[in-house]
Amino acid sequence: MLYTSMDNPKIKQIKKLSQKKYREKYKEFMVEGSHLVLEAFKKGYLKELILEKNELFPLQVVTHYVTNDIINYLSTLESPSNIIGICSKLNEVNNIGDRVLIIDNIQDPGNLGSIIRSAVAFNVDTVILSSNTVDLYNPKVVRATQGMLFHVDIKISNLLEILPVLKNKGYKVMGTRVTSGKSLKSIEKSKKFVIIVGNEGSGVNEDIVELCDEFIYIDMSPVCESLNVAVATSIILYELDK
Repeated sequence: MLYTSMDNPKIKQIKKLSQKKYREKYKEFMVEGSHLVLEAFKKGYLKELILEKNELFPLQVVTHYVTNDIINYLSTLESPSNIIGICSKLNEVNNIGDRVLIIDNIQDPGNLGSIIRSAVAFNVDTVILSSNTVDLYNPKVVRATQGMLFHVDIKISNLLEILPVLKNKGYKVMGTRVTSGKSLKSIEKSKKFVIIVGNEGSGVNEDIVELCDEFIYIDMSPVCESLNVAVATSIILYELDK
């Protein structure tokens, strides 16, 4: 079927997925471009495919065709792709792995997406987001993950509730600080660990800080005061994966 009108109820519903409240209502989110669509399809999250008319992208999934005007209407990109996917939200995580990354109140979508990408690259088992972190399904977050959000268990949780549970299960909980604590180069690696990274401006919340077993920092030139949180997280995860 070819959709030609922006007033069509189906098109209107897809458009609403650009807003968080509708992503939560429908338990769906949108991905754009062949790479993200394929990553979603490979992991079983792709529900529907929206293609510009005459586009060929054969996947075993419900497919709708639309005009170029509708592609431009639906897209969140400056240069829209002619391939859009409608995905179900990620499965709820019940079991938490040994290597855990906790993200406390990160607000920049690009930072969150890059951190998730690094978590997959360096073999994190579970990513836990605080409830006040930027929405996982924000289009900018999804794009910045480059599809890696489909390849790691991600859980949204109240950190003050879940951290004591993890500590009781024997996880070593490490917070991050700019200068104080143990150098990343000298920390003793543990089989079961939690790394906590915090807000771009204020770092890890003080209530969370009190639950940490120790703190780590990255040795660097004194000329540089701090690193972007996504860059810093990547360095930490790389070191812990050695």
